[in-house]
Amino acid sequence: MDSYFLFPQIDPVIFSVGPVAVRWYGLMYVIAFLLANWLANRQADKPGSGWTRDQVSDLMFFGFLGVILGGRVGYVLFYGFSNLIADPLYLFRTWEGGMSFHGGVLGVMAAMAWFAWRNNKKYLELGDFVVPLLPLGLAFGRLGNFINGELWGRTTDVPWAVLFPNSGLLPRHPSQLYEMIAEGIILFFLLQWYKGKNPPAGNVAGLFLLGYGSARFSIEFFREPDAHLGLLSLGMSMGQWLCIPMIVAGIGLMVWGYSRANTVKNESKA
Repeated sequence: MDSYFLFPQIDPVIFSVGPVAVRWYGLMYVIAFLLANWLANRQADKPGSGWTRDQVSDLMFFGFLGVILGGRVGYVLFYGFSNLIADPLYLFRTWEGGMSFHGGVLGVMAAMAWFAWRNNKKYLELGDFVVPLLPLGLAFGRLGNFINGELWGRTTDVPWAVLFPNSGLLPRHPSQLYEMIAEGIILFFLLQWYKGKNPPAGNVAGLFLLGYGSARFSIEFFREPDAHLGLLSLGMSMGQWLCIPMIVAGIGLMVWGYSRANTVKNESKA
């Protein structure tokens, strides 16, 4: 046991003033939001971007609502449905924790549809503008999970295993850091590189769905399943089952994008 890293008990509250408490996890969300806002404004300031800073501000507002509402509703439906049936007010007890990334994606998609309609934006092009903003937010979110000592990995004997105090002091994969690197940092640079290739409309969004879904599906093999759900059909976790539609949608969107681009190209030559 001594050869593994003993994770220190870190107070989830950084500081508090009266009834107001600043938590590490909340700080990660604030940093992620500020980074996304900076990246979006930087993109909007480029000549011919078709965006204004006012539009970016509106997009950030609707996107934030989508993340929070979708993330909470998704968690309750995907991971805590039995609690909701037993007590419908469980949906509103956010202080007990519980946010789903997959639900947050659905919430953002709904918010984007509303924003696109109000601002006369094409939905696929809007998606290509938004998704490169997300991975760094994911990275900071997973860092927040690690600081809180939650959502740890499965037991292991790898040299870099971590002993989380709330996990029975068993050596576990630091799966939060795996996700931070794969779903956050690597995916961020991959999307930035691909966006620079000027792919067909919707393909950046498609790559995000494919990239996140594949990374999350793979890392779920190292992450401890939710205690109240365990492993589901075919020995897969709920997270893995939710990633499959994302992967399929991402592949479909990219194939459709290139197929459509080739059709347009051939028609222009005719």
